[in-house]
Amino acid sequence: MATQQIPVVVLAGFLGSGKTTLLNHLLRAGDGTRIGAIVNDFGSIEIDAMTVAGQVDSMVSLGNGCLCCAVDTSELDDYLERLARPAARIDVIVIEASGLAEPQEIIRMILASDNDRIVYGGLIEVVDAAEFDDTRARHPELDRHVAIADLVVLNKADRIEDEARHELIGRLADLAPGRPVLCTAFGRIDPEMFFDRGPGEDRDATVRQLSFEDLLREASADRVPQRRDEAGDVRDHLGCYACDHDHDHAGHLHAAYESVEFVSSEPMHPRRLMEFLDSRPGGLYRIKGFVHFDVPQNRQKFVLHAVGNFLRFYPEPWAKGEERTTQLVMIGSGIDAPALRKELENCRQLVPEEADENSMWGVLRYVPSREE
Repeated sequence: MATQQIPVVVLAGFLGSGKTTLLNHLLRAGDGTRIGAIVNDFGSIEIDAMTVAGQVDSMVSLGNGCLCCAVDTSELDDYLERLARPAARIDVIVIEASGLAEPQEIIRMILASDNDRIVYGGLIEVVDAAEFDDTRARHPELDRHVAIADLVVLNKADRIEDEARHELIGRLADLAPGRPVLCTAFGRIDPEMFFDRGPGEDRDATVRQLSFEDLLREASADRVPQRRDEAGDVRDHLGCYACDHDHDHAGHLHAAYESVEFVSSEPMHPRRLMEFLDSRPGGLYRIKGFVHFDVPQNRQKFVLHAVGNFLRFYPEPWAKGEERTTQLVMIGSGIDAPALRKELENCRQLVPEEADENSMWGVLRYVPSREE
């Protein structure tokens, strides 16, 4: 059985973009996910509001099962090692890049790590919609950061008009072709856009004890601060206009992504699947799941992990009695679900023995070597 790997997500953005607000949101809204947050300074993390359970060296245990480390660049590799230990029981690691190093340097450290318990989980660049031009003038490297991002979060998007927002989305798309751009306010994005929710402990709500995290969530729901904009309309803290009638939040800024599932009982043709993965449509951020190939010497389960341009396959045995199927989930923004499913249907191997061992070469290029 392959080692369960912990995704390491890099959160970048210049001062005032809202990346710390986004990180605090992820820590609060994890719903049982145990997050290891690596930051440069504890001062930016809302530790007091989450109850400090204890402190060892520069690592703080938060009341909801998450851990927070304050480190500098020289300590980063050591703390990745500590957070990835099975005893820490961490589901995902989030690195706030500011004050540590250039985002690409952190990515190189993750990719070069010989720790087989971690895997690159994507670079998220947070951009301030209201101050984009000023930030770009002060920090010309912003263009380069956006260009290498796997996902761009356009934060504070409620502070600019619709026309300006659409124009800015277009400019970001030019800087990062094919990358999803998510608009949000107050950094409120469903954590499942970035990583899978962890199993948590005692997830059966009917039997588990009410946790501090539950109380915090209930208190937040009962106490939604409101403010009036310049036109006098009331908005809640999410930037949504208050309505006199029930309304669906799906169209609001903090819920603008899609999840598409694909299941096939027929095996996938490795060469055609790789053609799909090598030319993924714009807007796709990550793909997760497993693939069944009916190819001699390669009939094991191939777990797939893709984020941005990063792709890995992890062969492992099928469980006893497990049905040989392909199950994939694709997550992104502005994606065409029917078209994606149609493309994957065309990747199926409908004729027995149609694929030979040579057709697996493209897949095997993305299987980590024993040295990685």
